[in-house]
Parts: sequence; structure tokens; C-alpha cells
Amino acid sequence: MERGGAMTEVSDAEVGEIDLAVVAYRDEGDWSLSELPDRSLDSVDTIAKELRRYPGDNGALALISVAEDFVLLVRAQGQLVRVLLSDATAATDWSLARSAIDHIGVHVDDEDDQAPAGDLAIVADMGMSAQDMGALLDDYDLYPEEILSEVADNAGFGGKFDELVGLNG
Repeated sequence: MERGGAMTEVSDAEVGEIDLAVVAYRDEGDWSLSELPDRSLDSVDTIAKELRRYPGDNGALALISVAEDFVLLVRAQGQLVRVLLSDATAATDWSLARSAIDHIGVHVDDEDDQAPAGDLAIVADMGMSAQDMGALLDDYDLYPEEILSEVADNAGFGGKFDELVGLNG
């Protein structure tokens, strides 16, 4: 999957590898969840643009899993876009992960060890501290969907998330 370094457009084949892409937002105290449209999954910028379409007391959060390989969280709060990528090394193989790394502003190459990149406190105000997020992402026995379910559970919309994505808890 070799591509040019500056290109971040996601191919149809890569979009097909996205296991799930969910937006969550709280409007007047109630959580609402829906699937993100494929057309919004080209890059962090297109995801953020899509997230701004949703009402929300404190922005909208995208929870994305790709090829059972990595998790991407994107949160748009007005013009502020916060990003957390579970495995920075995914950027060497996946253009969506590369767009996250570009947004975060870190350099990654093939020799780097697996590690998260971005804002570990992305959902701290929703009940999951940066420390807890770091510990969750360090648990390599969990599948990406399980990681996202745990994030959703801590934020208060775990049941709705599990139901939407078909996880039986």
C-alpha cells in the first residue's frame, strides 16, 4: 500500500476496510449516535467538517475503527479539532491514519514502536481521563471495537454505541 507522502485521500478500498465509523453528540443532555457517511472518511479534515454538522452541547465525537488495526477519535468543538490515533505507526500503511498524524504534527516511520499519538485527554470532560485513555490504548489484547466501546461506556453512551455497532456486552 505504498502511496505518495503528501497524498491523504482515502481510496475506496481503504474506506471498505473501515470497520465502524460512528458520530456521538449530546444535545440537550441526551446522547445521539449515528453512522458517519463514507464520503466523510477521507481525512481528519473531512471528518471534522462532517462533525460540525451535528448539534452538540460540547461538540461531536467520531469513533472510528479501521481493519481491526487501529482506532481514530476525532472531536470537533467549533473550530477546535482534537485527534487521537491509537497507533501512530498505522500512518505508514493507512492514509486516514496519515492524515491524523499530519493534523497532530508528528513524524512517524517504519522503525517506530506502536504508540498512541494525539490528545489522550480528548474525552476527559466526558469521564475518561488521559491516564485511563493511555492505559486503555496500552492494552494490546483488546480489539479496536472493544476500545471504542470502553470509551463510549466511560462517556455515558456505551449501551447506545454497543447496540448501534452490534456488540453484545
